[in-house]
Amino acid sequence: MNTTPQNTPFKQTEIGPIPQDWEVKKLGETVDFLDGKRKPIKDSERAKMRGQYPYYGASGIIDYVNAYLFDEDLILLGEDGENILSRSVRLAFRISGKVWVNNHAHVLKPKNEFDIGYLTEILESINYEQYNTGTAQPKLNQKVCSQILIPFPPTKAEQTAIATALSDADALIGSLEKLIHKKRLLKQATMQHLLTPKEDWEVKKLGEVCEITSSKRIFEDDYVTVGIPFYRGKEISLLNENKRLDDEFFISEEKYEEIKRMFGVPVKDDILITAVGTLGNVYLIPNNNKFYFKDGNLIWLKNIKNINPNYLSIQISWVKNEIINNAIGSSQKALTIVVLKKQLIPLPTNKAEQIRIVNILSDMDAELSGLEGKLEKYRQLKQGMMQQLLTGKIRLV
Repeated sequence: MNTTPQNTPFKQTEIGPIPQDWEVKKLGETVDFLDGKRKPIKDSERAKMRGQYPYYGASGIIDYVNAYLFDEDLILLGEDGENILSRSVRLAFRISGKVWVNNHAHVLKPKNEFDIGYLTEILESINYEQYNTGTAQPKLNQKVCSQILIPFPPTKAEQTAIATALSDADALIGSLEKLIHKKRLLKQATMQHLLTPKEDWEVKKLGEVCEITSSKRIFEDDYVTVGIPFYRGKEISLLNENKRLDDEFFISEEKYEEIKRMFGVPVKDDILITAVGTLGNVYLIPNNNKFYFKDGNLIWLKNIKNINPNYLSIQISWVKNEIINNAIGSSQKALTIVVLKKQLIPLPTNKAEQIRIVNILSDMDAELSGLEGKLEKYRQLKQGMMQQLLTGKIRLV
């Protein structure tokens, strides 16, 4: 199969420019809706029907039952739920074989002249905001769905070629996702082994190995448009996951220097822990770049003594659930300095052992980071392929 740029003229349609020899059809002209055959089963009833056949909802398989409603190649299109707008998982997916489908997914059977793979990819590529008919929650009703406009190449063979190319990209993405999942499980097991206390370890209160404090309070009047970055819990959580900051706040260089003289500022190898909202996220400060942080939202661990800071940050993350369970408050839980000072931390007495643990887990993190970066590139490649192939800008001949 050759990939060639499209040289034939384009024509303007209701859904934008497409090649002159393509046509636009309503979804209802290309598929039969089999929604009348689907049937929901209550949780209590499904508990009595456990079996080998997939039970599908709006976003994929949610259970397995001992009976089926369909036994053919079909497309499911989520009918309701936040995923219609958020698109956190696939909304359109292909199914085959014996399955049961509840009333939260439209069931589509393509007519003979239309390729099921091509239709599935087109439906997955659509922005459904304009088709949303829900109020309390997003919804795609059958009448509206049947009017969705779909571009089609002139032959089923070309539709199939496009679907095959995109399916190959999906297979590559899927295999990498499975590998990443396997590596994460391996890391979890390794952490369990490495961080479980041994006979020659000691257990210390967190307050014994570092100074635990917060920041000097900063008021909104101190904010400036350009200056020293000022972080809340949200920004620290994003930095901890190597994600881009959505917005940034700043304080002036003068204010920063004033705080530094009077109170001190975070430096490399200090640790910040989110204390309000999302609790227990741990950020080991990687360098001496200037920044400051919001009081109350974050707890500051500094002057770490006789313990490797990397090891300490890993061990705090490992006991995160225990820390969260000790949070105070009713309507909104919060971590306090008093609680954190009492938190018990197991550690090898030999600092070289601490460093060995850090290096092993750092190597695993680096491998995972590389795989996740590759996965993101593959996803972007698939997105680019969809934009080119599903609009006829590149033709498969």
